[in-house]
Amino acid sequence: MSVILQVKNLQKTYGKGASRTEALRGISFDVLEGEFLGVMGPSGSGKTTLLNCIATIVRPTSGTVILKGEELSSFREKALADYRGRKIGCLFQEFELLDNLTAGENIALPLSLHGISEKQAESKIKEIAGRLDIEEVLDKFPSQMSGGQKQRAAAARALISDPDILLADEPTGALDSRNARNLMEKLADENRDQGKTIVMVTHDPNAASFCSRILFIQDGCLFHELRRDVHRESNAAFYDRIAAVTAQLGGGSANVL
Repeated sequence: MSVILQVKNLQKTYGKGASRTEALRGISFDVLEGEFLGVMGPSGSGKTTLLNCIATIVRPTSGTVILKGEELSSFREKALADYRGRKIGCLFQEFELLDNLTAGENIALPLSLHGISEKQAESKIKEIAGRLDIEEVLDKFPSQMSGGQKQRAAAARALISDPDILLADEPTGALDSRNARNLMEKLADENRDQGKTIVMVTHDPNAASFCSRILFIQDGCLFHELRRDVHRESNAAFYDRIAAVTAQLGGGSANVL
């Protein structure tokens, strides 16, 4: 597999003088095409800042982020808009669906912004809705949907443009355990069956057990890395290894955000 994302010596500092905070302290790693990478660490460790730098929501103080050979810092306004609209998909904890649009209309938003015809959009919406098991809610508004349905609709919206990489920030954080597992199974299917590259920040060892590799961050630095033998190691066995590392990070898994 080839490298799709490179993070090189990434640093992010907030404030000055006595209020200066180093959120990221020279983090470097690569992500392979088709990989399902999890990022874990204690609250304030810098993992969401890291994800936001990759998403170009936050500009790093120094260091580089390279997607498919293109350095993000070199992008100007139009190229950045294209990157955010076509190259990456973003999945958030709180769904971020528009209340006045149906699930189908929410999913179609990225396509309409890029001039995809209604006929093409309808076909793509049906396909992604089938994969994520939300066909029955396409005509419903968010207020008429369960939390699990809303998050799967949000995932469909993030995936509809076939982005190079999906960035997920605590995607199970607002879900109960059953819906969280359902979502993770669907994301794992997208990774395995569609070859989708996923980078996910999570506090939940159960969600993390679906990943093929976990990076643990502490105080803005890489602390540890776990790789799963996806052909031989079960989710339960990988969960146990994840829980052991989170305990070393301090406070047990309840504090690993």
